[in-house]
Amino acid sequence: MTQTSSKFTESLPTLEVPAERRPQHIAIIMDGNGRWAQQRDLPRTAGHRAGARAVRDTLVECGRLGINTLTLYSFSLENWKRPADEVNALMELCIEYLIKQRQELIDNNVRFVQLGRREGLPASVLEQLDETIKASSHCTGLTLALALNYSSRAEITDACRNIAEKVQSGTLTLDEIDEQAVSDHLYTANLPDPDLLIRTAGEMRVSNYLLWQISYAEIHVTDVYWPDFQVSHLHDAIRDYARRNRRYGAVHS
Repeated sequence: MTQTSSKFTESLPTLEVPAERRPQHIAIIMDGNGRWAQQRDLPRTAGHRAGARAVRDTLVECGRLGINTLTLYSFSLENWKRPADEVNALMELCIEYLIKQRQELIDNNVRFVQLGRREGLPASVLEQLDETIKASSHCTGLTLALALNYSSRAEITDACRNIAEKVQSGTLTLDEIDEQAVSDHLYTANLPDPDLLIRTAGEMRVSNYLLWQISYAEIHVTDVYWPDFQVSHLHDAIRDYARRNRRYGAVHS
């Protein structure tokens, strides 16, 4: 996001990492909402609602720091296995967030996109997703990508199916199938690959999240539960990223 395009960037916070050393795409696995609530003898849904605050604060700070893309893992295909009341609460929270934050996203030049399958999502959720995507499509600042009803294996499967259909129809040849062709058929086709993957709640796994795209991403794990994730924790992750020597398989002399 540019200095003139958003309220987010009116004044950058103190962060001893120059712009050229900051990641341009941050992906986050927002974990620990349920455990945060259980520690407080609250229903799991209270943890998800508390996590919405961390979403807003992280989005604002990423915009202020000039991060180009923020991708958040909010609901996986596997999450449909959770209790019905929790799933329903998550869908309602998604609708509420999209309605309440839509104008603020637009005012701050944030483009909103969804990653994941549309099939299976309630019509009410799809309606608000489509409205937010359409309303923010002209925005040129930070891109907020919400991984909703998402599975990386499903994403790669869908890409393979789409490629196979094109080969079968004659619009794509076998020789044209390379890494770029696969990337172009993923949900993230118009987004850069993440530079930094952050996972909260101390879990050491990627949970079927952006498996193709994070091939060369730096991974930062924090023990903090997502509702307690603050700007200071984001800064810690960016500092950690800036200290890494990214070689992409090469050897630097």
